[in-house]
Amino acid sequence: MNPTARISTAERLGHRIGRGLRAYVRGERRVLTWLAPKRMPVPAATALLWIVKLTALGVLFYVAFWFALVLLAAGVAGWAMAQQQSAEDGFELQYPTIEELRATPGYDPNLYNDTSHEMYHDD
Repeated sequence: MNPTARISTAERLGHRIGRGLRAYVRGERRVLTWLAPKRMPVPAATALLWIVKLTALGVLFYVAFWFALVLLAAGVAGWAMAQQQSAEDGFELQYPTIEELRATPGYDPNLYNDTSHEMYHDD
């Protein structure tokens, strides 16, 4: 058995989040104590901090809404493309044989590099 206790990644992440939250609360208190000597009432300073928090939350929700909407539109477009039946389904490209080409009107053996044809001219 190992005598040293190991901290898991989840516990380490929890400690970091806790330290960040405590630092945020200290910063709020620092702002409140900075605004108090400037003759701002404490309730007004607290309201100002709440307005800033709610504005940041609103901006976050606004960005998240548009991001989710773009992802949803991309998903719907992908689903629609997967459901679309192509006109080329079941279509097999068949190349004509050289005999069929020779039977077409206006056949030019130089265009098809048909060296066995009597009208072929090597330029």
